[in-house]
Amino acid sequence: SGCAWRQLPPCFGISKSTAHRRFLIWSRAGVWGRLHEAVLHQLDDAGLVDVTRVVLDTAHVRAKKGGEHTGPSPVDRGKPGSKMHVLSDANGLPLLVGVSAGNTHDSEGLKPMVQGHQTRHDPDRGRCFKPQRLHADKAYDRADLRKWLRGKRIGVRIARKGIESSERLGRRRWVIERTMSWLSGYRRLSPRYERDPRNYLAFLGLAAALCCYKRLLRLTT
Repeated sequence: SGCAWRQLPPCFGISKSTAHRRFLIWSRAGVWGRLHEAVLHQLDDAGLVDVTRVVLDTAHVRAKKGGEHTGPSPVDRGKPGSKMHVLSDANGLPLLVGVSAGNTHDSEGLKPMVQGHQTRHDPDRGRCFKPQRLHADKAYDRADLRKWLRGKRIGVRIARKGIESSERLGRRRWVIERTMSWLSGYRRLSPRYERDPRNYLAFLGLAAALCCYKRLLRLTT
């Protein structure tokens, strides 16, 4: 809902300061990221994660109070903003999320997002999240990135500047637009109110976990 800490319902049984303190402790401990990963593993166990194709995209969010990982947004008249990076599977499940300054080029997020995703392999359980092909728009069209992806044996389907229309990739990439819409629907994420990027990333990870959990409930109950 994006409500303030002081507006938390009394049924929670704790004060606003206690709720906020526990959120900070859990955020620093990486609880929300592990929660997201745990739900993804449940989806994978049910055969509901499809990494034959993954889709990468970025969305701008205004940063109301500034803070780290913000910068003048080129799409919002230079106002302070951040970028929300999302990597989804072929069906739009958010696999990994990240945040950067608003004046960071989209393409700078490709390597850390792919590398972060690949660290989630679990060989002991036969789990392998290595993508077979990556789809992205023209913002990621760089020769060095194409070479890097091929070196990792990941197929490249990135629109070429001045050659291909981004619209031709819509049949595959539309799922990430829907995922962005899901995440932006959480009022704590858009606009960004958190000055500390760790807090914003924690809320983003929690939102991604909720998106995955809703999909798990819908497809398994």
